[in-house]
Parts: sequence; C-alpha cells; structure tokens
Amino acid sequence: MRSVLSGSNFVFLLVLAVLFLPGCTGQSSGVKSLNPSEIRNYQGKDLSSVNDFRENSIKGSQYIDVSNYHLEVSGLVDKPRNYSYSEVLAHQKYSKVVTLDCVEGWSVTILWEGVLMKDLLEEAGAKPEANTVIFYAYDGYSTTLPLDYIRNNDILLAYKMNNVTLPPERGFPFQVVAEDKWGYKWAKWITKIELGNNPNFKGYWESRGYNQNGDLNGSKFGN
Repeated sequence: MRSVLSGSNFVFLLVLAVLFLPGCTGQSSGVKSLNPSEIRNYQGKDLSSVNDFRENSIKGSQYIDVSNYHLEVSGLVDKPRNYSYSEVLAHQKYSKVVTLDCVEGWSVTILWEGVLMKDLLEEAGAKPEANTVIFYAYDGYSTTLPLDYIRNNDILLAYKMNNVTLPPERGFPFQVVAEDKWGYKWAKWITKIELGNNPNFKGYWESRGYNQNGDLNGSKFGN
C-alpha cells in the first residue's frame, strides 16, 4: 500500500430548509458498535469514526450485491470498461487521510483506502476532448469533477475507511474521495464513471443551485 491523502410559517420553512440541504444532510444515523478492525489513529493523527457521519443520501442507504455489480467507465474513451468489484480491487492500492466537509457545518477526518481514479481512466483511454468526469450512483445521484483535478490530485475511488470495508450507509462498494471539495461532490455507491466534454453538466445538487465547482474556499451557491 502506498500513502499519498408567524410561528407556524417559520416552522414550515425551517423543515423545508432541512429537507433540501444537499449532500451531507439528515439526522444522525444513531449509535452503532465500532468494528473491531477500525483504526482511530494513523501516523499520529486522530481519525473520526466510521459512525461519525450523518445520513446524507437522497434515498437512504443503498445495498448492492457485488456478485452482480459492475463499474462502467464510458463516454469519451477509447476503450470502454466494465469492472467487477474484484477487478477494481486488483489495482494498486493507495491510502490517504482526507477530511470531508459538509455544507451543513460538520466534518470528519478519515483514512481512505482505494484506487487512483486516474488509473482507471488511463486504462479506458480518455479522448483528447474529454474534460469532465461524471459520476452516477446506484440511487440516481450524480455529480461531476474536472478531469484535470482528478489527474493532478491523486483522487481516490475508495473501498475502505479506517481500515474497514465501506459499510452500505457509507457508500459500498465505492465512494469518491473529492478532497478540498464540499461533501456533495463525494458521491457514494458509484456504478458509472462517464467522461464528457461539457464542464457545465449539472449533477443532482448542482442542478438545484449549488456551486458547480464545489470548492471549499468558494461559494456554496451559484457559479
């Protein structure tokens, strides 16, 4: 493994605001027992727990049977690919500690383990005109990231967190580790990665007014 990184109206409006916050919203998923294999410190750095997240999906936790699972890599590529779960895991493993920051105001710092997204894209052979990577999830969610961002920042497609396999509520089998981006860019339950040439393609929350870039140091809304 390599290391790389009026009162009633007010209440009604408040409920709507909570329901329609993106990416990292919802109630705490409750207290759960820690997996005995989970680590909470890595190279002297304290880690958050796998259970420190809040429910953040648009349709609740998804449960994927890996025996029927394939990860499609398609779009503007020379060689479209369909990987089984085990074929993805057969690639070189990498790990890094990355903090996920939610637009709701909370964050978690996790040791993520996975494969480099750019390795998968290189195998498919991105066409010269490709500039955008679109992620599609099992629950219908979608978001985008620039192709150069993925190539230049060693972005992971993670299958482990804190040394344990991603639980279903955390995105099993694969989660995008979109470091330095807001949580709505961290797509879970990835089933398809598509290369395109439209940097303005809007995913689920972007089409609802959230910033296309999703940069932590930028605006949360608009472009």
